[in-house]
Amino acid sequence: MIEQTEMVVNEWIYLPTELSSMGQLKPQCHTSLDVMKKRAPTKKGIACRLTSRFKVGDATILLFVAENTYVIDLEDVIDRNELLKMIRFSFFQFNEKFELRKLGTDLQNSFLTPLDENKINLDTILSLLD
Repeated sequence: MIEQTEMVVNEWIYLPTELSSMGQLKPQCHTSLDVMKKRAPTKKGIACRLTSRFKVGDATILLFVAENTYVIDLEDVIDRNELLKMIRFSFFQFNEKFELRKLGTDLQNSFLTPLDENKINLDTILSLLD
């Protein structure tokens, strides 16, 4: 059985700026995923930490970090497809948090850059669950 914890926002560092004063520059977003191993006597799991950074030129206007965990019974085996579903759902929740918090900011017309699934090393993450 897989249990997922709520997506918790660890950092929301927003540095307001008038984007109009930056000229025609649009905020650029970079999103990354870090996965950490979790272990207990009767459970195994991973923590997924997502980070998005919005910049205009060299100026950072938002640093957004949130994470959740997946707790899995020791005897359960997770395959690549299941792992990818977990990561996608984590990003979905991350995006929901962003969509709510961005309202009223200079980023209300901005979107998170989706994760590049081709760059996620699923085999390395799966090895954390062995």
